[in-house]
Amino acid sequence: MKKMLGEDRRLELLHILKSTNVPIRGTDLAKHANVSRQVIVNDMNLLKARNEPIIATSQGYMYLTREENTEIFERKIVCLHTAAQAEDEMLTIIDCGVTLKSVIIDHPVYGEITASMMLSNRHDVKSFLQRVKETNANYLSVLTDGTHLHEISASSNALLDRAVEMLRKKGYLVEEE
Repeated sequence: MKKMLGEDRRLELLHILKSTNVPIRGTDLAKHANVSRQVIVNDMNLLKARNEPIIATSQGYMYLTREENTEIFERKIVCLHTAAQAEDEMLTIIDCGVTLKSVIIDHPVYGEITASMMLSNRHDVKSFLQRVKETNANYLSVLTDGTHLHEISASSNALLDRAVEMLRKKGYLVEEE
């Protein structure tokens, strides 16, 4: 395929992202546009600077859309567990019908660090864990001895309440005393 130029490439990338509801890896977008992965990263940043609702998740880039009449409920929760318990924590959340939007840590040097996750089902969790394994990466919570926040969302507060209760039962939830 012929190499695409600047604005035409960004418009094409935007079209691709808008036409699907699954994440698309940067390397796949780079192959499609016949450019490097770094060019795609720069293009995504330029599109975000134009207020396009694009997020980078562990599975790839996504264009965030929401149905007009769909109300989304969100909550931040504080969790504490070992790295070995991370998979169980993620599955506990998504099995309640809740999306695990992001993880946030309070780093002693850099301050608040947020990473988008966007995990909604077991396939998403499996893919995320596979990438962690393949890259030999650590969870962000390792930097804070296991303490971290999650932004979670669902179609009802009842689903969020259920996820919180399940995390509480498993001892993963940090609550005020």
